[in-house]
Amino acid sequence: MISAFSSWHFPPQNLTFEVNKIHVWRIFLAEAASCLQRFQQTLSHDELTKAERFHFQKDRTQFMVSRGALRAILSQYVDINPRALRFEYNPYGKPSLIVEQGGNTLRFNLSHSHGIALIAITKNRDIGVDIERIDTNFPYQQIAERVFSPLENAVLRSLPEQIQLKAFFTCWTRKEAYIKAVGKGLSIPLDCFDVTLAPGEPPALLNFQEKPEEASRWSLIELIPSPDTVATVAVEGYYTAIECWQWPGDAILVSR
Repeated sequence: MISAFSSWHFPPQNLTFEVNKIHVWRIFLAEAASCLQRFQQTLSHDELTKAERFHFQKDRTQFMVSRGALRAILSQYVDINPRALRFEYNPYGKPSLIVEQGGNTLRFNLSHSHGIALIAITKNRDIGVDIERIDTNFPYQQIAERVFSPLENAVLRSLPEQIQLKAFFTCWTRKEAYIKAVGKGLSIPLDCFDVTLAPGEPPALLNFQEKPEEASRWSLIELIPSPDTVATVAVEGYYTAIECWQWPGDAILVSR
């Protein structure tokens, strides 16, 4: 059984996408910044306005590059010019394509952290993704006590100290990916459900206090985007295959 997916490949020209498959795209934002001018031309007025709200130029650039790459990638699945794509947002801010452009079928989610963006895509069911860099200066014990469930905190404290930091971020990405997939964000308290976090344990949603049936409705998938990051995809139901693609930079993806 594969516990984590760590191999990333450039997509083939005959890239296919079927129901029950998951595609995850990895984008190195510094490399993709070479496409910034082209990306800016595809962004909506709302996206450009949001970019301007970032105080630092680096954050503005990363936002525009990640949204531009999202548009470029989605355009290949729906065969629509990236500039023409239109998004709508649920009450909690989760984006989707409008129904007329396939939003009722194609589902996606985006996350980025410290120069790496991940875009998870599937069909006909909800999906979420989260990536985090393992920050050695992060006060993980205090944060875990505040936001993790009693079970998760007990497991975290039981682990050898040298692996607790990675276990914390593993747990964090699993919880974030799930609440992003559900589409309700932090309106779902992080301490009201349990996930696995110990090394070697398959990623899984274990228990949801008020909705016990949730645990059997979701699959969690562990990703390793780089040596110092961890990531999780949460997808409704089961999946038959996951393919991890590397954004090809300035190359033009072949339309499908």
